[in-house]
Amino acid sequence: MTGASVAQMRARLRDIIEARSVRHGTFTLASGATSTTYYNLKETVLDPEASLLIADLVLDAIKDAPPRYIGGLEMGAVPMAACVGLRGEQTGVGVRPFYVRKAAKEHGTRRRIEIDLEAGATAVILEDVTTTGGSALQAAAAVRAAGCDVDTVITVLDRQEGAAERLEAEGLRLVPLLTAADFA
Repeated sequence: MTGASVAQMRARLRDIIEARSVRHGTFTLASGATSTTYYNLKETVLDPEASLLIADLVLDAIKDAPPRYIGGLEMGAVPMAACVGLRGEQTGVGVRPFYVRKAAKEHGTRRRIEIDLEAGATAVILEDVTTTGGSALQAAAAVRAAGCDVDTVITVLDRQEGAAERLEAEGLRLVPLLTAADFA
C-alpha cells in the first residue's frame, strides 16, 4: 500500500475520476441503455496515479484470499490487470494478470484468454465500470470454462443499475471500489 488509508485512496480516486472521466449529456451505454452521465474510465485507468490507487485498492480487496489470477474482458481490464499484477509483485502478492478477448483470435493460437490458466485455480474478474454486469458475466463464463473458480468481480465504479443482483444470480459477488452514489 502507498501508506494512505483505504478511505484516503478511495477519496483521491474519486477526485481523479470526477476530473477526468465523468461526462454529462446523453449517452448510449454498452448495455444499450441511455444515460445522462457517462463514466469514461479509460482516462482514469491510464493515469499513473489513478492506476496505482486502483491497484492498491484491488489488492486491499483481495488481501484475505488472494486469487491466483486477476483480469477481465478486453479492453477495460487490460491496463488494470497489468498494474495489479505489477503492484502485487512489488508487495509480495503473487497474482497473475490475464485478459479475455471478446472473441477468439482468428490466427496464431486462436485463444480467447491470454495466458494459460491453471484449472482449479481461483480468479477474480476486474472491470472499470459496471452497469448491468454483462461484460463481467462474459469474462467469468470464459474463465470458468477454462477450469478456474470465479466468485468475485471487482469494479472501479458500480453504476448501481442492477449488476450486483444479476451477478449474484450467477454466483458472483460484486465488490465496487466506488459507486455512482459517490458522485451524487
